[in-house]
Amino acid sequence: MSDILGAVWRKSTRSGANGDCVEVADNLPGVVGVRDSKDPTGPALVFGPAAWRAFVRHTRQH
Repeated sequence: MSDILGAVWRKSTRSGANGDCVEVADNLPGVVGVRDSKDPTGPALVFGPAAWRAFVRHTRQH
């Protein structure tokens, strides 16, 4: 469910105006939500903070 209670969704400042973005909610206790900005009422993925940090670290390195 993308309407995670209390989620504050944000996208990268590098995102363009075309709407093809990933939004992240990292203000939730114990989870990080990820959703497609084109479908904000659609499904969201939920990751543990350690898994999200590992993903971000990996993408920055490659």
